[in-house]
Amino acid sequence: MAKLQNFNGRYCEADFENAFLSFLEAEGWQYLFGNSIPRASRRDVLYVDDLEQFLRKANPDLLAEEIRQIIDTVRLAGGESDFATLHKVYGWMVDGIQFVPQGKPARMVALIDFENPENNIFRVVNQFAVEYTNNGQTETRRPDILLYVNGLPLCIFELKNPADPTATIHSAWEQIYTRYWRDIPHLLHYCPLACISDGVKTRLGTVRTPYEHFYAWRRVENEDKVSTLPFDEMQTMIKGVYNPRRFLEIFRDYIYFQDSEYDSSEREIVCRYPQFFAARLLKQSIIKSVVEKSGKGGTYFGATGCGKTYTMAFLARQLALRCTDVPQIGSPTIVMIVDRDELQKQGAKLFTKSKEFLNLGEVRIVPSRKALREELGARQSGGFYICTIQKFCDREDDKIGLINERANIICFSDEAHRTQLEHAKKIRFSQDADKNMKAMVSKPYAKVLKEAFPQATFVGFTGTPISETYQTFGSEIDRYTMDQAVADGLTVSIKYHPRITKVLLDQEKVKEIEAYYKQCADEGATAEDIEASKKAMSSMEVILKEPPRLERLAVDIHDHYVSACANDPERVQKAMVVCSNRPIAYELLKIFQQKYPEWFAEKKTPGDVTVSDEEMRRLKPMPFMAMVASVGSNDPAEMYQYLGGVKNSKRSEELDAAFKQDKSNFRIAIVVDMWITGFDVPSLTYMYNDKPLQTHLLIQTISRVNRKYPGKEYGMIVDYIGIRDNMREALKMYGGNCSIAPTADDVEQATDAFRQELMILKDLFSGYDLTPFLDPERDPAERYTLLAKAAEYVFASTNELNTESEGGKSIQKVSFKTYFLKTVKRMRAAYDICQPSGELSEEESSLAQCFMAIAGFVRKMSGTSEVDTQSMNRHVEKMVEEALRYNKVENVLEEGEQEDIFSPEYYEKLSDVKMPASKLELLVKALKKQIAEYSKTNQMAAKKFQEMLEKTIQQYHERRKHLTLEEAGIAQEETSEEIIRNATEQALQLLKEMQADRESFRKVGLTFEEKAFYDILMTLRDEYNFEYGTDRVVDGVSVNDKCKALAKKIKDIIDVKSSFADWLNNQIVRDQLKFDIKVCLIKNGYPPQYSPEVFRKVMEQVENFEENNG
Repeated sequence: MAKLQNFNGRYCEADFENAFLSFLEAEGWQYLFGNSIPRASRRDVLYVDDLEQFLRKANPDLLAEEIRQIIDTVRLAGGESDFATLHKVYGWMVDGIQFVPQGKPARMVALIDFENPENNIFRVVNQFAVEYTNNGQTETRRPDILLYVNGLPLCIFELKNPADPTATIHSAWEQIYTRYWRDIPHLLHYCPLACISDGVKTRLGTVRTPYEHFYAWRRVENEDKVSTLPFDEMQTMIKGVYNPRRFLEIFRDYIYFQDSEYDSSEREIVCRYPQFFAARLLKQSIIKSVVEKSGKGGTYFGATGCGKTYTMAFLARQLALRCTDVPQIGSPTIVMIVDRDELQKQGAKLFTKSKEFLNLGEVRIVPSRKALREELGARQSGGFYICTIQKFCDREDDKIGLINERANIICFSDEAHRTQLEHAKKIRFSQDADKNMKAMVSKPYAKVLKEAFPQATFVGFTGTPISETYQTFGSEIDRYTMDQAVADGLTVSIKYHPRITKVLLDQEKVKEIEAYYKQCADEGATAEDIEASKKAMSSMEVILKEPPRLERLAVDIHDHYVSACANDPERVQKAMVVCSNRPIAYELLKIFQQKYPEWFAEKKTPGDVTVSDEEMRRLKPMPFMAMVASVGSNDPAEMYQYLGGVKNSKRSEELDAAFKQDKSNFRIAIVVDMWITGFDVPSLTYMYNDKPLQTHLLIQTISRVNRKYPGKEYGMIVDYIGIRDNMREALKMYGGNCSIAPTADDVEQATDAFRQELMILKDLFSGYDLTPFLDPERDPAERYTLLAKAAEYVFASTNELNTESEGGKSIQKVSFKTYFLKTVKRMRAAYDICQPSGELSEEESSLAQCFMAIAGFVRKMSGTSEVDTQSMNRHVEKMVEEALRYNKVENVLEEGEQEDIFSPEYYEKLSDVKMPASKLELLVKALKKQIAEYSKTNQMAAKKFQEMLEKTIQQYHERRKHLTLEEAGIAQEETSEEIIRNATEQALQLLKEMQADRESFRKVGLTFEEKAFYDILMTLRDEYNFEYGTDRVVDGVSVNDKCKALAKKIKDIIDVKSSFADWLNNQIVRDQLKFDIKVCLIKNGYPPQYSPEVFRKVMEQVENFEENNG
């Protein structure tokens, strides 16, 4: 191969190819030079000698002529298209090829021995020339590297020179996807897998994978830490995918093709590393659960947009084909329960086209519980069934709880549990045919599942788990969070832009509203009701629906969207406007219609879009903007007709299809609840939010804009209502390593507390017959009458009972009604924690819901108290309306004044803070800020001070906790102040030490930046216990001249590289920098013995310095 122009005269692509070959050889692949493979023609791509050797050894009973027939069948493979041939040949490689020996029955002949990898012949080949004909002329293509197993080329590598900034992995992808597929498809018929690398980025895909879906493989084993260093990315790919045993595992079960009848769509997908490890771990957990009969297969926490549906498909295949050694499973039946019709369509689209891949036989969407019972009753194994939770939990037409008792049923629940878990906490009232009110006792989802499938194993898949998720399905088996998905390039990042309507409330009115809520609490309103009212009032419908505000909102959205699209006119950028409720959404729509009528002219495409005749035929005329919502029976006539009336579902389906078509004229959707979860439109870029959101719903909603799309670098949330704090909390919960799973102790303590409160309530009603409510078969009228009479009993009682007040400091007498309501409130708090586990008995659960229903009646009958949610809302809304003033919509992302917390002025500000707790809070906040700032330059020193701060805070909390158990009254207050004072003194001392540390660089004789590298060198020397230089003390600071000289050299290397124009964005320069530093460390004998871990930690400081000081 001719040498390419190299970088700084040091390196060329041939060198990189040889390095890559050596890494693969180290994993167990035998090297073979391509030109040495004997072939009749350069069009031949098989290594026939290896294939013949393998077949002879594996099938000693076959004649030589029969072996030759099998080889010819493989060599002459063909199909309706090149992709169809690839799919067919892949099936032969995985399942074997059917062959009829002379005088013997037909049998499957394996081309690869997956069960015994050592029986296969693994070769890595380069310089393998493949001929093709173009316009009558013979041409040659020469892939960089091919991996052969038993003479079959299974994977193609295209490499680019790491030292050439113009040689990118995109050009490597183009070679495979376009040129090789066009010119030498007869090679790619045997090559499902493809890998592209430039030494910095190494990505895995298939020969039909779009460029944006080639991904890095970040871990060799699931427990490994993810590294983003370039050399590690290549090494992790080679060890994590191309170890021969691992390669065969991935090749066999983790390459997805749709059923053969859909080959025209050319869909071939290889798993990403989180899907691979999740499927493996879940399979192990399910087997353990089936054998132990626990019923809980585990929970998979996978970020929205990370491909959970494919994870389920890979897992289903594993369960179908790789559990034959577990007799309790055999060939299982899988039931997938999904929430919402949209998710059902997504699941159906994938699974109903995957019968061959799943290997479970029939794949069906079942319309009801009854149909599911019939399907499962007709088979003892196999089958894949999809059902919505709404159908699954609908018992109106199906009174039988049991569906099937088989133990080899595996139930996948895809986000379905959330709806049921929410409903299970509430008493539901409906009316029967006689119009009598009927109280329906709800059950936890775990019990609904157990009643339906008492012997089955249940697995939960969610991107936003809540504590009840783990109680229903078991512990977290694996997780892949939002921050990991963004780092791996599976999703794009999300930018947050606040443009909030300022709402100014008269402070006296704010106090008045808070006092009103406190009064409601005293009169028996539950914390849940008050929270619901506050949540409703936080949206302050009276503000959100105010016409001048909506007008300003419409203008701002229009101007922002038009401007954003003008900046990138070639790319499709769809948008979504999220409103608080349907009436507000419709009022906003009318303002858009009035101001921008051109957005509502129906046409197939925007005027500036080029479409083919075929695409034009598939498109329907649509407005540029439309509102998507369900209809309500009491909607005003104009709104009802706009939303389609009785044809609302059909209208929604047409809008759904159009919004997913990139070239459709429909670009902006106004929504309320529809489309904000389980709705994927990759081109959706902007979300204009005017709805209060929190926790899982917030994450699900903003994740609509995180899907990858060509040219899309990020999704943007434009916030008009102020969800910043809620977003930070939600991202902390679902974006990183936080766990919200309740411990067994949490559930046990809640269960004990629940049973104590339930016992108190039973004593209050001793002698009162509650059995009519507990029996669902009793007459509805009788059950209703019991609730009403029980509420009257609460009102009629003149008893006064003792209860604790002021946190247990005193005892006071309260009415029977107040005592009852407060006891129900405590019981409910414990019930919400322990109920989802399904451990409560039927009687306990029914009694709890009975008492909660009675409490509901009592609150409604307390006419003068008005403490139900709706009445609180009405009352507060009037108070708010009196106190509001409006400002125009404006960007409130204003920078505060910067302060130096080491300055004398800042110390003066601290001394002005009188309250000890406030002073401590200010200090801690300031310290955290300064440590974060310090870490941008000196990661190691910042880490030390972060640990010291955390220890101070922990000691403070421990002393406070100890105090509350043993102290009381005035002594408690005095001791509390002393604890705060001590913690404050510790924090101040920490502040001074940090200031001294920052100044210590002068004593060492280094610059501030050089000291950062000096610290990491000294720390690693001590941590890994090796000798390097001699320490001496200068002005109380330890100085090591050898580390000092090395730190200066490292900083000099960075200074040289940073002189390159735009060096921070030049990956080649940055990678060369790390290489030069590594060479510098080795030349200077640091560390004396080679240690990748030490190099990695030094590089982390280098990367940290690059990111923050470029």
